[in-house]
Amino acid sequence: MKFMLVKTYSPAANCDIPLPEWAPEDIAAHIDFQRALGEQLAAAGELVDAQGLAAPDQAMIVSSDGRSAPVVTDGPFPETKEFLAGYWIVDVDSAERAVEIAAQASAAPGPNGVPIGEYIEVRQVMSAPEPA
Repeated sequence: MKFMLVKTYSPAANCDIPLPEWAPEDIAAHIDFQRALGEQLAAAGELVDAQGLAAPDQAMIVSSDGRSAPVVTDGPFPETKEFLAGYWIVDVDSAERAVEIAAQASAAPGPNGVPIGEYIEVRQVMSAPEPA
């Protein structure tokens, strides 16, 4: 079963300080934690993909009516909590395992090493139906 674990730019349960405002050593510890989690999942054969995404001020929103040129709106956007910060795609035996991984990711260290309690959305990746 594949699941996508999604991080957004919203404040976490235990930390409302944006990452760019953290002390450099706290940022380094957080990034090291993310790398170690990725390595652990890869070693277990559970990691499909994981990526951090550019900040919302580098994002674009595109809409189109299918006939005219697309409309592109550049950031920054007032509701940055709606923007993805990164994701993991994992291939695990159960939804419970996906929740375990999300809980581990949620406890990433923040300022002074305190687990931030980040909100991680867990969604199953659905397969397309077989062609008729």
